[in-house]
Amino acid sequence: MARLFTQVRFAVAALALALAVMIGSPAGAQQSNSVNPTASSVNEGQLLQELQRLQGRVSIPDAKSGTLIQPAGRSWREFHEVTLRWVGAISVVGMLAALVLFYLVRGMVKIEAGRSGRVIVRFTQVERLVHWMTAACFVILALSGLNITFGKSLLLPLVGPETFTGISQWAKYAHNYLSFPFTIGVVLIFLMWIGGNIPNKVDGEWIKRGGGIVGDDHPPAYRFNAGQKLIYWIVVIGGGAVAITGYLLMFPFYGTDIASMQWAQIIHGVVGVLFVAAMLGHIYIGTIGMEGAFEAMGQGTVDTNWAKQHHSLWLKEEQARTGPNQSQGQAHPTATPAE
Repeated sequence: MARLFTQVRFAVAALALALAVMIGSPAGAQQSNSVNPTASSVNEGQLLQELQRLQGRVSIPDAKSGTLIQPAGRSWREFHEVTLRWVGAISVVGMLAALVLFYLVRGMVKIEAGRSGRVIVRFTQVERLVHWMTAACFVILALSGLNITFGKSLLLPLVGPETFTGISQWAKYAHNYLSFPFTIGVVLIFLMWIGGNIPNKVDGEWIKRGGGIVGDDHPPAYRFNAGQKLIYWIVVIGGGAVAITGYLLMFPFYGTDIASMQWAQIIHGVVGVLFVAAMLGHIYIGTIGMEGAFEAMGQGTVDTNWAKQHHSLWLKEEQARTGPNQSQGQAHPTATPAE
């Protein structure tokens, strides 16, 4: 009996050894044929990446819901929680600091000849309505978007969880619904002012001479100078980018997968914070940065001396078209968005 038991043990051991040899031989053969150590490292790295994936099986039609955690998701979270915050902080806070410093050094750009008391129509009521509708939507979209990125670290400790939850909920509603009039405004701005915002030779000269912002020189310009054209294209391209990516996020998986939506969120976040930084510069020029500029969008008219100083070529065109005395109204001084 003991002899039989010994033979069985020997047979089982031999079978196990044969199986081990059969299983190990392909790996050994592959390893012996492997010449490129870098390729082997890449394969090992891919294997480690797959080991980080938490995936199971589901019975519903949406098979991708079986993947709970994936390496790309970790990379996206790192971007959203760390990288985007740094990009936003550097761009927005950096722009604010630069504007404060610039104001302390340069101050407000004054109307050198003083106010003439006569005004000229700068923007129509329709143009101003579209501008202020788009601007108002942008302000709320910017604040609600910044809350998504910075709210948990900046606002939550100040107001507490319950208040922060209520603010964030209503901010999300506002962000979603106001995106529609904002998009309409961007399209209308593109159509209304495209004719005056095509770059030309005058813009190059305007940039060379500092545009009347850096120094005291005031180069001639048509209705929109090079700086305003830059703002126009930032609004059109940047606004279009955040609108398209925002709708992809608002209506998920309509022709997109998870990877596409992650890229949409990255583009939406980066363009969004850069857009905010650029608009801070625009608001600065249109308020405390330049005397008389706010009146263009606030009242629709500007003093003729302001127009002569900043848009002399446009003023000549308007006076040739309507006559030099098209308006005799008094220009009311106010706080000074550039167009």
